[in-house]
Amino acid sequence: MKTEDRYLKFVLWSDDDNCYVGYCPDLFPWGGVCHGATEEETYAQLCKLVHEEIEELRQARKEIPVPATRAMREAVVV
Repeated sequence: MKTEDRYLKFVLWSDDDNCYVGYCPDLFPWGGVCHGATEEETYAQLCKLVHEEIEELRQARKEIPVPATRAMREAVVV
């Protein structure tokens, strides 16, 4: 598994921006870091940004953040 695969990445539609916005909270905690017209385009951009960020941190010999954010699942009441 590649390091970047360990990070939660997700894409949401933004009514305010009228486009899809990509997020990776563990690497970019300030919010959305890319946008696009389609989910697929935005996710591809997001994956590239995550990869580039990890490579830049490695090259600078900086600590790579521990992936901590996990997707939540809705609780099912039985």
